[in-house]
Amino acid sequence: MLLPAEGIRMNSTMDDINLIQQAQRHHLVVRELGEEIDLEIGHGDDDHSFANTPIMGGRPREHSAEDNDEVKNMMASSQFSNEEQDVPKTQPVKRKKKVVKRWREEWADTYKWAYVDVKEGTARIFCSVCREYGRKHRRNPYGNEGSRNMQMSALEEHNNSLLHKEALRLQMASKDKIVVDKTIYVKAGSIVEAALKRDPHEVEFIQSVQEAVHALDRVIAKNSHYVNIMERLLEPERMLVFRVPWVDDRGETHVNRGFRVHFNQALGPCRGGIRFHPSMNLSIAKFLGFGQTLKNALSPYRLGGAAGGSDFDPKGKTDNEIMRFCQSFMNEIYRYLGPDKDLPSEEMGVGTREMGYLLGQYRRLAGHFQGSFTGPRIFWSGSSLRTEATGYGLVFFVQLMLADMNKEIKGLRCAVSGSGKITMHVLEKLIAYGALPITVSDSKGYLVDEDGFDYVKISFLRDIKAQQRSLRDYSKTYARSKYYDEAKPWSERCDVAFPCGYQNEIDQSDAMSLVNSGCRILVEGSNMPCTPEAVDVFKKANVLIAPAIAAGAGGVVAGELELNHECNLLNWSPEDFESKLQEAMKQIYQRALKAANDFGYQKESPEALVHGAVISAFLTIAQAMSDQGCV
Repeated sequence: MLLPAEGIRMNSTMDDINLIQQAQRHHLVVRELGEEIDLEIGHGDDDHSFANTPIMGGRPREHSAEDNDEVKNMMASSQFSNEEQDVPKTQPVKRKKKVVKRWREEWADTYKWAYVDVKEGTARIFCSVCREYGRKHRRNPYGNEGSRNMQMSALEEHNNSLLHKEALRLQMASKDKIVVDKTIYVKAGSIVEAALKRDPHEVEFIQSVQEAVHALDRVIAKNSHYVNIMERLLEPERMLVFRVPWVDDRGETHVNRGFRVHFNQALGPCRGGIRFHPSMNLSIAKFLGFGQTLKNALSPYRLGGAAGGSDFDPKGKTDNEIMRFCQSFMNEIYRYLGPDKDLPSEEMGVGTREMGYLLGQYRRLAGHFQGSFTGPRIFWSGSSLRTEATGYGLVFFVQLMLADMNKEIKGLRCAVSGSGKITMHVLEKLIAYGALPITVSDSKGYLVDEDGFDYVKISFLRDIKAQQRSLRDYSKTYARSKYYDEAKPWSERCDVAFPCGYQNEIDQSDAMSLVNSGCRILVEGSNMPCTPEAVDVFKKANVLIAPAIAAGAGGVVAGELELNHECNLLNWSPEDFESKLQEAMKQIYQRALKAANDFGYQKESPEALVHGAVISAFLTIAQAMSDQGCV
């Protein structure tokens, strides 16, 4: 298609006018606009398929009637001037101009956090958070430069970045007119940006940082001193990464990688779990350690946070193989353990068997029996309900939430994921209080029983898991149950959901299914079970969330009760232990609510407990770090 040169210049002018109008309509900060906005297209300039590919996957923006009138008037004047001029008609329109035009049209609607400024004599579009333009700010923070990312448009690639998602979160949190230089956004964004630059590949850890920084928006706005505290807090005090060689029953040698992260000890000695799972890596160890630090700070005890584990998979291994691996694992970390340093506890893939092997090797290497690991000590001391504490604590916490709503848990349908220790203890306590738990799940699907589980059925489920059989075998015994392959339990009708499986097990579509199924309360039994997109869905639907750092603190409480001097001398009954656990969970619940109220979050808000728990924990840690100086 051939167009006059004057028409080309007119189209460019129209594009610039449209950009200014769109920027003003969306309250963007426009400083100056030149004749050309070079978005540095790069790859795909001459690729016809690339030019025809939708940028955002949605419908293009329709111009308003006022925009169309202006365009018609400008085109009419252009035609009038062209009649008096003889302009050559051989100049082709570059495909780059068309692509740039499409980006210009969609930029203001899609990219609310943008402003126009002049860079080296050329007007460019900048991101208001990262303060960069073109390829600099749309590059994926993970560092991936593969063919797929090279073919993505500028908007699509940048909108998929963690930095831009944090910008959108901050934008949604503000009800004021967007101002580029507003202090709170620059400071909060700088914390996340620094974490991205330092650890760009640690996806789980960065996500946990984003959630914490988002919860601390108002805290940072009131006191800029907390920015420095947060930056120091996000760097662990010690990270151990080591080789774990072991020999199987056939005499073959295997090597796994071990981790132990002492995240923060400002409040006291570390406590944290050990996870054995094939997906375990340093990012997950840091994310678990960061969450454990906040959880311990929120508890009634002064404790630091730690986490660790290995990519070793205990499934399918014999007891002797697991024992040899645990002994090799302990050979590396025993120097850093002790009652005044770090005491590990159970986590995914680690139960009383594994903790017993770890403790035995620690005692052998250290040459003493000072302190213990939480878990196996229940067999030798007088305390009880240690393994049940986390699951029971989740139910106690949701009871407190329901009591504030003048409701009770009796008769409520509860969807529970997972089939490990925490899940089984949640089922037990739900049944004890008259609720109706209907689901459990594993890595291959989920099981639903419309009649609800009872104590006999739970015992049967435990036998199935102990024999490493599939949950599908349950449905062969109980006709009213059904097992669904490659599915999650979140589409089942429920009032309360207990995700007790793995991090990010609930994505956006799962959250929408839960909302449509009638769920009104979500209790986080696992660490960070929801993706950021899922959290946004729950927020818009006013689904109350009980955060893992508060609702899941039962294990911390029981571990400290277990190590308490009085506990070692007295044989507590399950009722006494449960009473103390309930009192501790009530204190945690009240601390979270008070912190939320102090910073303007109403009790009925879906963000109240989430933000309040993080705020209370952070302020406790920040005070200790400030008192101790720069250490």
